[in-house]
Amino acid sequence: MTRSLGRIGFALLIVLLAAFVALATWEPFWAERDVAPSPARIYSAEIVRDEFGVPHIYGKTDADVAYGVAIAHAEDDFFNLQDVAAMSRGRYGAIAGADGAAVDFAYHLLDARGTAERHYPNLPADTRALFEAYATGLNDFAAAHPDELKLANLFPIDGMDVAAGFALRQPFFFGLNSVIGPMVANEPLRPEYGPAIPQAREPEDDGIPPARVIREEPEQASKRAFPLPWSEDGALSGSNAFVVAPEKSGGPTILVSNSHQPWRGGVAWYELVVESGEGWHYAGANFPGSPFPFLGHNEDLGWTNTVNRPDMVDVYKLVLNEDGTKYRLGDRWLDLEERTVTLPVKMGPVVLPIRRTVHRSVHGPVIVNDSGAYAVRYGGMDNLGQLDAYYRLNKAETFAEWEDILARMDIPSTNFLYGDREGNIAYIYNAALPDRPAGPDWRGILPGDDPRLIWSGPVEYSELPRYFNPASGWLYNANNTPYTAAGPGSDLNPDDFAPELGIELEQTNRSRRSWKLMSEADRLDRETLEAIKYDTGYEMAGYLPGMYEKLRALDLSDDPELARARALLFTWDRTADNIGRADALALLMVRDFMSAEYQNGPPPDPREELREAVDHLMTHFGRIDPPMSRLLRLRQGPGPYSVDLPLDGGSDTLRASTTWDVTEDGRLAVRHGDSFIQWVEWEPGTRVSSRSIQPFGAATNRPNNPHFTDQATLFVQHRLKPVHFWREDVLAHAASRKRVTNAR
Repeated sequence: MTRSLGRIGFALLIVLLAAFVALATWEPFWAERDVAPSPARIYSAEIVRDEFGVPHIYGKTDADVAYGVAIAHAEDDFFNLQDVAAMSRGRYGAIAGADGAAVDFAYHLLDARGTAERHYPNLPADTRALFEAYATGLNDFAAAHPDELKLANLFPIDGMDVAAGFALRQPFFFGLNSVIGPMVANEPLRPEYGPAIPQAREPEDDGIPPARVIREEPEQASKRAFPLPWSEDGALSGSNAFVVAPEKSGGPTILVSNSHQPWRGGVAWYELVVESGEGWHYAGANFPGSPFPFLGHNEDLGWTNTVNRPDMVDVYKLVLNEDGTKYRLGDRWLDLEERTVTLPVKMGPVVLPIRRTVHRSVHGPVIVNDSGAYAVRYGGMDNLGQLDAYYRLNKAETFAEWEDILARMDIPSTNFLYGDREGNIAYIYNAALPDRPAGPDWRGILPGDDPRLIWSGPVEYSELPRYFNPASGWLYNANNTPYTAAGPGSDLNPDDFAPELGIELEQTNRSRRSWKLMSEADRLDRETLEAIKYDTGYEMAGYLPGMYEKLRALDLSDDPELARARALLFTWDRTADNIGRADALALLMVRDFMSAEYQNGPPPDPREELREAVDHLMTHFGRIDPPMSRLLRLRQGPGPYSVDLPLDGGSDTLRASTTWDVTEDGRLAVRHGDSFIQWVEWEPGTRVSSRSIQPFGAATNRPNNPHFTDQATLFVQHRLKPVHFWREDVLAHAASRKRVTNAR
């Protein structure tokens, strides 16, 4: 009997061991391709790194440069490039576990691979050549550095893989996850609380005339009121952008790019300069997974982007038959497409194969939950034209050429602010807005059985809000409505645009401050514009009056400590400049009130917020009024080049320190805020010049590299470094030079 039990136990152990081995090894074999892609040609590029380690990539052809872009970026951040490659193959869960599997589910739900397979072969040959060269560069780096690989059989990849990554990530920049997330989680589509409706204020309160303070009705914001599960603590990625014409600056055309992206990860900016013998010459920044910059400048013109938040998504409730296999459309019953996918989910040393079903109707992706079946249709769906559009924008030479590319409506969203050597400035509210007929309540849940509600394609480019050389001589955007952008007498009238366009009407504190400070300035020269860009002030508008009102209403007679803290907050000068005694306390209080308004949610409980802030400061600093510079930090490390520096700015100030991690010592380590900053000037009769800065350095994920953090001190000091746009300049400041090629 004992021997039998022993044999059974041994057999069970063997079975468990076999199961463990299978779970630990199945995913790479399952993902292996029958035929590995091979490079179509030989590429050769020169990578010159300047004194800050920023790569300047040169090649005979544009494809040569794209190959070099991949190599240079991998040298600095192969870690995140692998994550992006895994996302483009639906394998991110094998790296990042459940969070990665959520991205993989979206990959299948949105049919990112199908979009690439349908449209990538039809892109212009030179665009595809760019993507194939970029993929080859990543493959070559992976082959040369097997010890850095995070996932077996992830490489080699090809241009279509890179394209699928674009198709996956772009919709989330205009908030598609805020609609999909709640439905997948079986949460109600309608928010429990209605949105806050901004009240008109006198000009001295927020600087924007009452005629330009936009009221938003509850039904207008309902589809944007959902939580954002894949964003920075529910705060939308932001940005500021400024452009000033020569007559207002007193000299050059000035373009200021002030993006607010996460400082690490797959959507963190990477600075580079590219130049080819085919006329591609551009300085700017891209995200991991892109062969070209998304913003910056060439010799003749430049642009920057800010996230806009148009209503780009429509939700339809389908009428299903009894067994849920068909849905009604007009007088027909159509098959509900159904496909089972495998999501790899890493859990410790094993990867579990989790099966999920994705659905699709003629409307678009379908989510089936406890409330029914909901189809989603969004602007830019099944369009891969952005891959070509960004490439063409990089090489445009005139405003007319540049605008013709935007007018294709291939880039689904983001505002564009533009400047050029001729002194032209422009702001295009770029969005592939659905061409919706008037009548239906497009902000509610639509009947899925009405074929008349299935729109096709975007509106005409001419219907978008657009500014070109306004009389004010300046333009800005800070993730606000496009109807405040150019100052008194130059702003567009919202009544001139159809409500079906779904253009947002919200303001931000950054918008109020920009509008006020730029309107008040007689001249927007470099010094004045720098002061505006680094401004840390809050207007008494939006969420701040509500916060103060709720604090005043509290009965704190039972808690003298909270009463002292409230009194201190009432002395705050509404700046986050590291000077006032109340700055640290205000920093902790403001963010949640700001986030609640932006997400159209209920404001936080003021007593709970105050208690939490006081407890945090007393626990870690022993006082409620420590210098804010001790609380808010720029931290990067560990390693020989780690930094721990004081920061200024707050959530929703023009000098942005938006979100942070609370570290063990109670400090707030910022992870999202002012990121890539670029200042471009075209002086009459001279060549373009620019300066830039990043929070850390060019060697994004190389802690033993001196360029890991060599920009940090300049960043906290509000200083910029030179961009060596011209080859003779970069060679004069070259720290290293090398040639890379796939020739064997």
